[in-house]
Amino acid sequence: MKVLVINSGSSSLKFTLFDMDTKESLCKGLVERIGMDNPKLIYQRGSEGKLEEMLTITKHAEALRAVCEKLVDAKVGVLKSLSEVDAIGHRVLHGGSTYTQPIIVDAAVKEGIRKCIVLGPLHNPANLGGIEACEEVFPGVPNVAVFDTAFHQTMEPEAYLYAIPQEYYKKYDIRKYGFHGTSHKYVYFKTCEFLGLDPKSAKVITCHLGNGSSLAAVNGGKVLDTSMGLTPLMGLVMGTRCGDMDPAVVPFIMKQTGCTADEIDTIMNKKSGLLGVSGLSSDMRDIEAARDAGNKDAAIAYKMFLHRLIHYIGGYFLLLKGCDAIAFTGGIGENGISTRAKVMDYLKLYGCELDAEANNCRGKQVIISKPGSKVTVCVTPTNEELMIAMETVALVPSCKA
Repeated sequence: MKVLVINSGSSSLKFTLFDMDTKESLCKGLVERIGMDNPKLIYQRGSEGKLEEMLTITKHAEALRAVCEKLVDAKVGVLKSLSEVDAIGHRVLHGGSTYTQPIIVDAAVKEGIRKCIVLGPLHNPANLGGIEACEEVFPGVPNVAVFDTAFHQTMEPEAYLYAIPQEYYKKYDIRKYGFHGTSHKYVYFKTCEFLGLDPKSAKVITCHLGNGSSLAAVNGGKVLDTSMGLTPLMGLVMGTRCGDMDPAVVPFIMKQTGCTADEIDTIMNKKSGLLGVSGLSSDMRDIEAARDAGNKDAAIAYKMFLHRLIHYIGGYFLLLKGCDAIAFTGGIGENGISTRAKVMDYLKLYGCELDAEANNCRGKQVIISKPGSKVTVCVTPTNEELMIAMETVALVPSCKA
């Protein structure tokens, strides 16, 4: 059975085609700059080199057709016919409180995604556009919406409510939703499988660390808490996002500078975090290189990132009343050898010792704590696309046959 996974952005369309009998990625790629000058298709079959092709398109449906041409191309394709695609799974950013599980898309679900646009104004319209493009190009093929917020919907009110007048929650749905849910879910179950833990009872802190970063405290497959909130802005210090800060900073800056609500939103989301503090870059590799070269601002930015990360790990350890494992994932989590080592230095308090030799690796699943540590620490590379494909197979009857 073949499942196509789509992640549609405002001007982009990412895709991966899986053979779910083997869970192998047959091909993947990206169409970027849709509706802009010089749109481009990047296509990769298996482990072969990437192919790039300039396109003349303006819409997502046209981008998808260009992808489909590659899928069945005589030289680089992986399908004999598009009819081999059994189902399509879509990443949808925000499902609000309505969608707590993946769901097969119909007219009512599309309307539900539209209603959540107020909560995900940048992503939900594009995600919906990707679904509608697939309905046009693949008529009759089932589409499944997999929501980035869904995995976190097991949180209790004390975790997801904000201490503001209840009317704002009841009227406007203002609450913590959390994000990176598909990644946290994949990493939780993959870590349990790797370590031989029972997923129905395991306690794991999943650390998705990248340009956007978040943590989740997961107990028996249920999220007790997560670091992102109403939006992905809350929580850790990230590439360009500020993370947690005194809410009064917002009106203070607005009064001092005269900037608008949209402008302050841009500052906090796109000009803050590692970039804002260092004045150099949002990329942790650049931050570490500048720090090592003596740049004080880069050093402060790194220390702020680490400080906040330790703060959350410690809090979640207590919230879980101890944990079986801590799993690192994402670009920084999977590749940040020195960052993992620094975190492990703090974890000595919990009877957890670093295996420096095991930690000296990138991008593979490995235990980085010494045998006998009270808490096992590991690296578990994430695969959100495969998780979406697995969720899709679980829902579509034709894929189960």
